[in-house]
Amino acid sequence: MTDPVPVPLPARSVRGTVWALANRFGVVARTPGELVGALTGLGPTGPAVVTRPPGTGVPAEVAELVGALRDLGHIRLVTAPGREPGSGGEAACVPAPEAASATSGAEAAALPDGPGPAAPARPPDLDDPAAVCAADPAAVTAAYECGTGGAHGSGRADGDADGHGDADGHGGGGADGDADGHGGGGADGHGGLRAAWYRAGQSLIREQPPSGRALVLLTALGDDADPRLRPALGALAANAPWRSDWTRVRGDVSPPWPGPVAALAQGTGTWAEHLLVADQRGAIRSVHPADATPAPGTATLPVRITALAPRPDGGLLMLDERGRLHTHGESTLTDAVAATLDAHPGTALAATGTLVLAGDRHGSLHAFGHGGLHQTAAHRGRVTAVAVADGPAPLVCSGGADGTVRIWTPGRGPETTPLAERGFPVTALAVHGRTLAVAWADGLVELRRFGTHKTLALRPGPPVRAVAVTRDGSVVVGTDDSLFRVTARSPR
Repeated sequence: MTDPVPVPLPARSVRGTVWALANRFGVVARTPGELVGALTGLGPTGPAVVTRPPGTGVPAEVAELVGALRDLGHIRLVTAPGREPGSGGEAACVPAPEAASATSGAEAAALPDGPGPAAPARPPDLDDPAAVCAADPAAVTAAYECGTGGAHGSGRADGDADGHGDADGHGGGGADGDADGHGGGGADGHGGLRAAWYRAGQSLIREQPPSGRALVLLTALGDDADPRLRPALGALAANAPWRSDWTRVRGDVSPPWPGPVAALAQGTGTWAEHLLVADQRGAIRSVHPADATPAPGTATLPVRITALAPRPDGGLLMLDERGRLHTHGESTLTDAVAATLDAHPGTALAATGTLVLAGDRHGSLHAFGHGGLHQTAAHRGRVTAVAVADGPAPLVCSGGADGTVRIWTPGRGPETTPLAERGFPVTALAVHGRTLAVAWADGLVELRRFGTHKTLALRPGPPVRAVAVTRDGSVVVGTDDSLFRVTARSPR
């Protein structure tokens, strides 16, 4: 039997509470509703929450969240006292007697007593990027929510009540934001820092050096932010392992944000100067990979697109939410793929000039080439992503709901050992040459190099919907509210 592990939560901060719990449970959530939904699927062996009934100063939303977690049934609740803020580091929790009956192996979180560490006696200057990156992130979150700290604090989040638009890209209006839920430099009173903090908060609230927080803020900073912020954050992030190349967030106009991302693809051949971006409604837009400025070529399909696969000859393959193939420029090869997917819907798609790869919900990969069809059972359960590095012996990379990344060369036997394995489903894959980018359901993005065991990690904060690797090895990451490109500083 394992004792519960406490997680100190900033009880006066609704966002801080959601982010801390989501990080502890290995999910990505921006609102109480998203957190409850993510934890609903954990099953009867899910984590336990150690909490004290909210007291004075605790927002009603936090109390409601605790109640909703209790109502799930498989989340075991026990109580524990917390340490008063300012008494030495994070609030500590001592399991109450009820904790002895907690489920074996369960994890636990705790709400501290009373108001909690919402804002210290001297809150950080919320207009100063150096102070924000170096301060206690729970205190920064609470101070932004409460409107304390800085010269121009304001008490309401940009966007809707949760500071986010919906999954299809509709932002709510708010006191500090426009109709798209985009609060910018002048709107949020902190030069755009608060809006960026809210977009990336689940990453920012983690323990990390100030340079790491500066990098993450750069990936979430809007184009209407104070023009002094980007160079200041860039200087602070100089020691981070990644360099921020460009960022486009919801509401940006110069260049425009291309929309919420459902799928990404870096083109080759006639598509070489194109980064294709598909949103949840079926719109496909093209931008230049170097700077995200619009490139010629857009289209809108009457279906939701879940995967894009541009071919060097200018053909474009698309997979819809029903697992059916759509094509721009057909051939005998794609006709065979479409016929197969009509009978056995696909869940993932990739292509080269001579090969089309599809994954299915049973864990199998199907490689269609002019030399015939090759298949392998790669995963336990659904194939969630597939990518292929072209060459004389194409290297197929696949990710699954089973939390593994595997490699396979069609016509050969599958590798028995996963290239990578974690306790979270893979959400996206992209490959170029010997560089592989992997996104996981807990919000982690990894850059890997074939032939080495080295990885470079990045957590942007929001759920990662898609990734792409550019021809020069940079990584493009797409979320519901942002599209950004980063480059590894260290030699790969």
